[in-house]
Amino acid sequence: MRIFSLAIGLFLLTGSVAAQSPVSANKGVIYGAGTNADGAISVNELPSKMTGSGFTGKISGKVVEVCQEKGCWMKVEKENGETLMVKFKDYGFFMPKDIQGKEVILDGEAVVKEVSVKQQKHYAKDAGKPAEEIEKIKAPKKEVQFIAKGVLVL
Repeated sequence: MRIFSLAIGLFLLTGSVAAQSPVSANKGVIYGAGTNADGAISVNELPSKMTGSGFTGKISGKVVEVCQEKGCWMKVEKENGETLMVKFKDYGFFMPKDIQGKEVILDGEAVVKEVSVKQQKHYAKDAGKPAEEIEKIKAPKKEVQFIAKGVLVL
């Protein structure tokens, strides 16, 4: 009986994990802890709003890149052509792979992180970059990253 109960428990757990996998980035869909657009600032305003400890709140922007392995990170476009790396709090949720080009509201915190060469190469591989481009990565870099606890697709 214990084995049967364990088997049913594992089946239910597997089904609930599969149900959390995002399929499509449709307007109005909320991922993670949930959020809304109230009080959101543009990703371009973020540098002026950051203090020594970072920034906590909501930002809006357009997704220009997403991890094609499992949707575990994405990048939001800034007006100067640079991007903001977005990760998801405690890997608690992932984004659909078709979210590129969508406008989003991100609720969470921005922090300055040093990204190792190994991690940069990992992100480049996840993004499907060519091997030649990945091999050009030779030094760690400091960047602002946004750790989202909730995402709203606009």
